Amino acid sequence: MKNFYRQYRRECSVFFAIVLTFILFGLLNPMYFTASNISTIIQQSVTYGLMGIGMTGVIITGGIDLSVGSALALLACLSAQLAKAGVPVPIWILLCAGLGFMMGCFNGVLISKLHLQPFVATMGTMSIYRGLAYVITGGFPILGVPRHYRNVFNARISSSLTVAVLLFFAFAIIMTIVWKKTKLGAHTYAIGGNEEAARLSGVRIDMTKILVYGLGMLGTMLAAMVLVGRLGTGDPSTGQGYELDAIAAAAIGGTSMAGGRGNVLGTVLGAILFSALKVGLIVMGVDTFYQFIVTGAVIVVAAYLEIVQGKLLSNRKQRATQEAPLQG
Repeated sequence: MKNFYRQYRRECSVFFAIVLTFILFGLLNPMYFTASNISTIIQQSVTYGLMGIGMTGVIITGGIDLSVGSALALLACLSAQLAKAGVPVPIWILLCAGLGFMMGCFNGVLISKLHLQPFVATMGTMSIYRGLAYVITGGFPILGVPRHYRNVFNARISSSLTVAVLLFFAFAIIMTIVWKKTKLGAHTYAIGGNEEAARLSGVRIDMTKILVYGLGMLGTMLAAMVLVGRLGTGDPSTGQGYELDAIAAAAIGGTSMAGGRGNVLGTVLGAILFSALKVGLIVMGVDTFYQFIVTGAVIVVAAYLEIVQGKLLSNRKQRATQEAPLQG
């Protein structure tokens, strides 16, 4: 049990924070404990979580992707247009997945091949993707997505469980396997830990980054299709500020903004905690504008906790190194 806690210290901390959040808001307003409200928390965490899971790999490499909010809008609009055009469902899903993957790979090419800073490259594509969303829609939402397309990702399995929730956890499991059990995952952590050392070890830095950004955008693609399923529209103005939500979910879960450390489990818990905080503020009647303040504060606190935990871990290792000769 002690070894488990040492290995997943940050994840345990986030889990306890979720429990405390539920208790606090539940005591302040009993409505917070209702089944419908808990269902709302889980449903909202799906969007943050899917985008955050994709963002996790990007941040582990030491990068960032500011374009995911605009990419969400573009992919939602494209998804809605393809659905209204009557494209068969399997082809519809494959086309959207392919488009999302290529958009992520484009970010990766700008960063790896043109040697642009991730912040600059994805800030540029953030504007490009948003502009394309407005161009292909003429600035108007795409309405009337057929019900059978919406049900692919939004059908209800029970009164409080939808396909989107199962998709969220399935994607989390798949990406956990990718980052923990494959060569790509090992190379991703190596790049984030020390890019030059990884290069000297034979890691194909450019190709790895391109694939990581491509896989990362798949999370945003799934979030877009879930959003289209939930709302029945593709809106070019949607997704504004969602990149902060994705970053916050990853940061809360313990993904180091400096790279080299993080995991999907932490991001899933971070997304649930983030959603619980946002819904809690709404239940308490707090103005939605304050959610921006909460988002920024959460990112700052999570980043600072990562620094503190890093220092504690470094000090613990240093003490262990100093004590080893004495014990010998």
